[in-house]
Amino acid sequence: MALTDPLGDLLTRIRNGQRARKDSVLSPASKLRARVLDVLQREGYIRGYSSEDLAGHDGLRIELKYFEGQPAIQHVARVSKPGRRVYSGAKELPRIRNGLGITIVSTPKGVLSDAEAREQNVGGEILAEVF
Repeated sequence: MALTDPLGDLLTRIRNGQRARKDSVLSPASKLRARVLDVLQREGYIRGYSSEDLAGHDGLRIELKYFEGQPAIQHVARVSKPGRRVYSGAKELPRIRNGLGITIVSTPKGVLSDAEAREQNVGGEILAEVF
């Protein structure tokens, strides 16, 4: 069965893994997933990720992060979905929790956090929000 929303699947795996207090979770690999994980790692929401072989296919092992027993990611949600894409200019990028959270944006300059996109003055598709 084909997966219609691979990024939504990745975010759900992270959310479920943290609710189950797992140290790490596995996900199929793709360039988009890796770029989103780069942003999450730069912003301090995950410890890191590495490539792994999953039954003959490439996979990603994501190392989850906790702070004083609580997950580093309190909320993660997909904004732009396959049925309804959401785009924003650099000046209209939403602020999550007055700047305490981040928005992950797919721009012509790559997948960036909202702060990085504002700094480079580029907009794009709003992929997810995290806090």
